[in-house]
Amino acid sequence: MQSKIVLLPGDGIGPEVVQQGVRVLQSIASKFGHHFEFSEHLIGGIAIDETGDALPNSTIVACKSSEAILLGAVGGPKWDDPNAKTRPEAGLLKIRKELGLFANLRPIVTFAELLDSSPLKREIIEGTDILFFRELTGGLYFGPSGLEELPDGQQRAFSTAVYTTSEVERIVRMAAQAALKRRNKLTMVDKANVLEVSRLWRRVSARIMKEEFPSLEYEVVLVDSMAMHLLSRPTSFDVVVTSNMFGDILTDEASMLPGSLGMLPSASLGSSGPGLYEPIHGSAPDIAGKGIANPLATILAAAMLLRHSLGLENEAVSIETAVRSVLAAGHRTADLVRRGQPSLGTIEITDHVLKALVA
Repeated sequence: MQSKIVLLPGDGIGPEVVQQGVRVLQSIASKFGHHFEFSEHLIGGIAIDETGDALPNSTIVACKSSEAILLGAVGGPKWDDPNAKTRPEAGLLKIRKELGLFANLRPIVTFAELLDSSPLKREIIEGTDILFFRELTGGLYFGPSGLEELPDGQQRAFSTAVYTTSEVERIVRMAAQAALKRRNKLTMVDKANVLEVSRLWRRVSARIMKEEFPSLEYEVVLVDSMAMHLLSRPTSFDVVVTSNMFGDILTDEASMLPGSLGMLPSASLGSSGPGLYEPIHGSAPDIAGKGIANPLATILAAAMLLRHSLGLENEAVSIETAVRSVLAAGHRTADLVRRGQPSLGTIEITDHVLKALVA
């Protein structure tokens, strides 16, 4: 197979971890007889510095002509001025819109070898395997917003959550189809006791489930209850679908179950075209350039890229198996060990993954 893969290293530790993801993909290409053509482009803070735009048009063009995109991270203190003309995060929002990436998939899977790294008790989290579907291009982050000056000198700000029937339908269908291939259970999270937009979600989801997926076990959970359940009974969930902001918050909460943000990949998918794959840990500017960032989330994101965009399931599984074997052998990066314990750097842990792939 020959495929074009766009690299968007971005800011902070992004370039460091993307480089390791590329090493693993190159190893996969060699092992399985594929050819991956990589091209690197700008996004985020570095794009602002070099072009004045968080997502230059040249990046958009390159992404649209590719099969898949591997992203590092964007942002950092350098670009945190709230009065700035543009911010790095604007590049992320824009690329999702430009590519029609309406579904963000975040697997929350605990590794047996890392159970003691989690702040939660082993008996609570052991066996957790949740796949979140977060709607990505609607809701509060994309609805009408503004800032008004009031006659009495105060300011009034507003951000509006907006969803249409079709936007809810497509993400619920995608989540339900995934649930059919897993443990046959779908949980929809909303706030329908307060929000009109959530009541639309509830009506549309119930209809889709009844008409198209009657065999699925289906439940609805209020978002505040879900925040508690994720910490008390995470193993009771399989596939979870929810709106943009709720998904943003819940998946960050759930990221603590495996013990480290450095272990969690994500995929952003649309109805067609390239998918975008990235770790969820952010740019971590405090450790950028030190060679200690955990690249495993990016490596696992590369596995998702192979699975969802290139249809290479065996190759994806081989990466995931290699990562598990490295952890089983006791190899750890700094974020996965207690203070004072020995750890491996970004390149060194990837070296072990590559050895496991060859083996």
